[in-house]
Amino acid sequence: MCQVPSNNLTSDPGKGEGTKMQNIKQSSGGVVGAGQVNVLLDKDWGARIPEYVSSGCLSFLVFVMGITMRGDWLMFFAHYKRSQDSVPLDIEPNLNSTPSTTALWIQERFAGLWPTYIVAATAVSYLFFFGIGGFLHLRYYVMQRNNPEDWKCQPNKWLSSKEEIHEIIVGWFSLTIGSVLSACLATWVINGGYTTIYYDFGQYGYLWAVLELPFVFLLTDYITYWCHRIYHLPFLYKHFHKLHHTYKQPTAFSVTAIHPIEFLNIQSIYIMPMFLIPINAVSYCGMLCYIYYHGIIDHSGITFKKLWFQPWQPDCIFHDNHHQYFHVNFGFNVELWDKLHGTMRQKNRIYREDTFYGTGKDISEASRDELHEDDLQRRDENPLAYQDNKNKYL
Repeated sequence: MCQVPSNNLTSDPGKGEGTKMQNIKQSSGGVVGAGQVNVLLDKDWGARIPEYVSSGCLSFLVFVMGITMRGDWLMFFAHYKRSQDSVPLDIEPNLNSTPSTTALWIQERFAGLWPTYIVAATAVSYLFFFGIGGFLHLRYYVMQRNNPEDWKCQPNKWLSSKEEIHEIIVGWFSLTIGSVLSACLATWVINGGYTTIYYDFGQYGYLWAVLELPFVFLLTDYITYWCHRIYHLPFLYKHFHKLHHTYKQPTAFSVTAIHPIEFLNIQSIYIMPMFLIPINAVSYCGMLCYIYYHGIIDHSGITFKKLWFQPWQPDCIFHDNHHQYFHVNFGFNVELWDKLHGTMRQKNRIYREDTFYGTGKDISEASRDELHEDDLQRRDENPLAYQDNKNKYL
């Protein structure tokens, strides 16, 4: 669900235009001239593959990468299997049970975890993380490296080879943790562990069936906003989150390139509904697909834009600005949170890594050197990444 940058392949604007305009004539009786037919039918669909084909294929690949690189596909399978099988509800161990009884209960709940589920989750994660992530990198960062102004959010700046290898290794480590975590959750669900996920539509009433998805989506996104913002406090930023901001020009590999502690904090927010809020499995899994899909898009560094039916969703440049300017634009899938809390980037303010708390510094208070540096940063942004193809900060 994104608008893919066009390759800007257009025909010669001067070729035959004069002839076409001369042929557009209308008789006094309202009959359209023969030249009009040529104008109406001059679009050559066979000249190239339609844009929606490449856009659809790319979106599908990003979608597959999103649901596989943390092993979430296995959790989706677990919920499907549980919905089809008559798995009894979990019976928690008695508080007075013996250690051997508790150990048996844990063994039952996580039966098959090793090696079946962990190996399956990690193997698929590695395959699609390096496969699809590598394809995206090849398609844009290698094959289109000579024309970054057509597709890159920061066309004049690139990660070094060392930084690219760094983000891949750090991202690989985090996705391994995520895959093991998903394998544990999948095993828990398949073996009848407790969860608030349900499988029959309308089980908690039809009103809740309609409201549950937007409610849980907004709730988790708002909590994630605050979690992210808290990690930008000086101490936590220095010791944890600064790792993720090593990549000032992020790529798709950057999405999981974060500190393991922070990674688990964020994952716990998305896991929380499984145990605290009744939500249909289809709604829950669909929500995770959407979140992880846009996580890749927003870190891609490519001028992807939201589609017409996503008024809540910021464009890719929104989070790219976060990496470029550090302590601003903390939201992920709903930019409203930054608007409400005054942490959305403003034209009359500058943002630096040493300016914390999301409000930046008024340009009237900035030094000459700070203003010069900020001006260079703004001119490094691709206007094609913004709505109407215009940099609103210049």
